[in-house]
Amino acid sequence: MVKVAVMGAGSWGTTLAKVFADAGNDVTLWARRTELADAINKTHTNPDYLPDIHLPAALRATHDETKALPGADIVVFGVPSQSLRANVERWAPALPVDSTLLSISKGVETSTLQRMSEVIVGAAGVDPRRVAVLSGPNLAKEVAQEQVAATVIACTDEQRAKAVQAAIAAPYLRPYTNTDVIGAEIGGACKNVIALACGMASGKGLGNNTMATMVTRGLAEITRLGTALGAEPFTLSGLAGLGDLVATCSSPLSRNRTFGYRLGQGESLELAKVATNGQVAEGVFSSDSIFRLAQQAEVDMPITEAVYGVCHQGKTVDDMIVALMGRSKKSE
Repeated sequence: MVKVAVMGAGSWGTTLAKVFADAGNDVTLWARRTELADAINKTHTNPDYLPDIHLPAALRATHDETKALPGADIVVFGVPSQSLRANVERWAPALPVDSTLLSISKGVETSTLQRMSEVIVGAAGVDPRRVAVLSGPNLAKEVAQEQVAATVIACTDEQRAKAVQAAIAAPYLRPYTNTDVIGAEIGGACKNVIALACGMASGKGLGNNTMATMVTRGLAEITRLGTALGAEPFTLSGLAGLGDLVATCSSPLSRNRTFGYRLGQGESLELAKVATNGQVAEGVFSSDSIFRLAQQAEVDMPITEAVYGVCHQGKTVDDMIVALMGRSKKSE
């Protein structure tokens, strides 16, 4: 048994707190709002994000990071990608020495174009070998319902990856290890953008052939970017790449796919937020940062560029489809 602090009580943070607790660990869940922490402790549910999921009685919630962090062997960062830096900077003085810092946020920081592990290293001032990444086909609600799934723990320090793997191995979640942090993070960030494109196409009434094309060509451009940045191609054909991409692009539980679907139906970005609890899908931010990262790396990412056009340049979904279909012919 190890002590785990999960910093962030959204749907995915709460789900992983449940998984760690179900695997027999001492788990504290930090919530941004006092009233949410109190509700979790009183009802053993998260009424805002997972109201139908019973949480283990041993799982404790708090609004005070000084009560969550001391003594933690694993600290899980589960806040949105664009607010990660500010939160880690605030928590850094309380982080236990030599704890493993586990990132579960998927994205690329818009201001720096850094991956989440890089943000954590800079904000906390820690050795990169202390930072691990969790990624895979892990829709929060399904995992919370204890449906069988697998995930990847990536860390350049293989022993830390194995330690997190042992701590999170629950009867319904099978974790694998990997040392390719870059591949795991690029796969996790880029899949949100491709899921937006799939949602837009579905919203326009396009069918399975279109979805298969989007997923396959999406994987091709994700792999091009990942390998240009130092990732292993094998990672992007595995759970943290293709697996995560398929789940996010095909499921109505995916906020990014749902957001894209509403855009495909003709709704504005503001109206589409209604379908995602008033929140902008991560892929909207990522389409900007990943498009610029691709330009910096001189990598061609046409689907990402098309989504960027819709989300940030005022283009329509019809414009996106025309642009993709009008590209010059080439070999696969």
